[in-house]
Amino acid sequence: MQNLKVIIVGAGIGGLTAAIALKQAGYQVEVYDRVQELRPVGAGISLWSNGVKILNRLGLGEQIATIGGQMDRMQYRSHTGELLNDIDLNPLVAQVGQRPYPVARRDLQNILLEGFGEPVNLGCECIGVEQTETSATARFANGHDATGDLVIAADGIRSVVREYVVGRAVEPQYGGYINWNGLVTADADLAPKNTWIVYVGEHKRASLMPVAGDRFYFFFDVPLPKGTPANPETYQAELRQHFQGWAKPVQLLIDRINPAEVARPEIHDVGPIERYVRDRVALLGDSAHATCPDLGQGGCQAMEDALVLANSLISTNISVKDALLRYEQERKQRANPVVQKARKRAEKIHGKEPNLTQQWYAQLAQEHPLEVTNAISEVILAGPLR
Repeated sequence: MQNLKVIIVGAGIGGLTAAIALKQAGYQVEVYDRVQELRPVGAGISLWSNGVKILNRLGLGEQIATIGGQMDRMQYRSHTGELLNDIDLNPLVAQVGQRPYPVARRDLQNILLEGFGEPVNLGCECIGVEQTETSATARFANGHDATGDLVIAADGIRSVVREYVVGRAVEPQYGGYINWNGLVTADADLAPKNTWIVYVGEHKRASLMPVAGDRFYFFFDVPLPKGTPANPETYQAELRQHFQGWAKPVQLLIDRINPAEVARPEIHDVGPIERYVRDRVALLGDSAHATCPDLGQGGCQAMEDALVLANSLISTNISVKDALLRYEQERKQRANPVVQKARKRAEKIHGKEPNLTQQWYAQLAQEHPLEVTNAISEVILAGPLR
């Protein structure tokens, strides 16, 4: 189909990737976001090879390589520092044909904005969508309406469009833990600069992952009740309490974080849901299938959505609605199982059933590194680009 006008609600990873793919297909694309200033949510993201391949396909491979961390190895250590498993990631790269790239979210967002090359309409809070047989319209709180041939709702885990598409309210589910994350200067006394290190124990995690600019992306996971109060002034004291007795690099990391620049989300997921599409309106990314970050696939799945949606529109001349149904069919089969797998892993890591978490710790110490990379490659190779 040619000469389509596409309205995208949401300028996050999924929305911008879709905007690039659809613009490259020759469509007129308008992107809207509710914020007054684009700021990435969270400090970093692990782009596994399936996500990187999407960006390569869109002509952004060189740019992504410049912001990606050199991650050659992955280590699991006990909370007191004993090595459980040391995993060479080169066999993974050989299996899937692309390096993974941990990146700072701001760096990634800047590359996507540059790749789109058009202004994003900010201060536009979507309050609903409408459609006719020939068009779809996004309505905004500021009184503006945007009408096109289709509307893509890439408006995140709290999507206002999802209920319209699915036909019922779908509330995000609490994943059972809180995540502190940010960026620190890379230093050998924290971790080797080419290694992703994960400390595990007491149903918690502390992690360091290399990104470009001589930095580590870090995160801490702690299972806590939903609604536990957050105060940046006490983040370091809280983390020292939660991770008391953990290995020295974990203590050094806590000392070096800048609490004012630390994100602290309560982890939620969405779905699996039964519909991604209603006629000329399609959900994309977290609005359709927000995942717990325990597989590192949230951003990658949104990027896969963008490519499949663009390919579905390009490759048919039947109708927009037919193309979107084909997108829905393919992506439900792919993304819904990822949501379930990520939640199951989150529960195992964070002690929902303590005996299963203890078994996982024991498994980490016994697993052959190739078993780990094979499991990662299985997820990656199930995507649209193999």
